[in-house]
Amino acid sequence: MSIVVGYLATVEGRAALDTAGFEAERRGEPLVVVVNERLDEAPEQRQETEAALEQVRAGLTERGIAHEIRVIAAGRDVAEELIGAAEDTEASLIVIGLRRRSPVGKLILGANAQRILLDAPCPVLAVKPDPS
Repeated sequence: MSIVVGYLATVEGRAALDTAGFEAERRGEPLVVVVNERLDEAPEQRQETEAALEQVRAGLTERGIAHEIRVIAAGRDVAEELIGAAEDTEASLIVIGLRRRSPVGKLILGANAQRILLDAPCPVLAVKPDPS
């Protein structure tokens, strides 16, 4: 069993990672961090992303959380990859971050989040960053 988290180097991604790390510690389960490469990243942004992933690795190791980081190729279906990781590892939980939306955007949940919520083989915990 494991905890699967979708991670991007954003405030939403960090909120999801923090929550997933807490759950992994609490449950004594390994953490699978799924990271999506972005097609539109410039070389300097890729270096920032790599540095952020190195911080993630170091932080999880420091906390004693067993973990695996899966980087999925740009253009792949993020929802499918998260669901697949959950199935592969017999996950007990998937953690995703949600971003704020405009009043109109609130009528429609993000397509990836909706697919994950509906198709996941386990419970899904959707978190949002602390507003402060």
